Amino acid sequence: MQYEVNIEGTTLRLELEKKSSPQRKELWLCRLKGREITVDATLMEANRLSLVIGGKSFEIRRESNGETSRIVIGGNSFDISFQDLRSLKSRKRTAAGNSGLLKLTAAMPGKVVRILAKEGESLQSGTGIIVIEAMKMQNELRSPKDGTLKQLLVKEGANVNAGDVVAVLE
Repeated sequence: MQYEVNIEGTTLRLELEKKSSPQRKELWLCRLKGREITVDATLMEANRLSLVIGGKSFEIRRESNGETSRIVIGGNSFDISFQDLRSLKSRKRTAAGNSGLLKLTAAMPGKVVRILAKEGESLQSGTGIIVIEAMKMQNELRSPKDGTLKQLLVKEGANVNAGDVVAVLE
């Protein structure tokens, strides 16, 4: 999975790949700035993650206030935003065709944790529709165009796969 991450105004490209582990740990191969790093990740509770990188342990907490997210590592806090590059490409393609029905798909496998819009609701471009949690991060699926939410095909708590149609806009 590829992300564009903005930390305190610096934009980086992050690639994540899940690795298998004989100890059944959550191991991830992270590629950032040309470096590959193996990370042992454990979700401690919602928005709190324990990482072991190169034998050093880090606790990371995510604080979210609507559009704004911050991560706290030790005593340091950083403004952060990220974009799933597959989702961004998909939105750019679908925004080009603004007439007729538009099927919105999940960019990655995950779990629907929040429904933000109701069927029949008028939406503006950029309005949040659902929130999908994947890899301990919450990703908001937003309307790529002005229109009406014709059909919502998922419920809170549902698991989705990459490419599953989750909503239809008109």
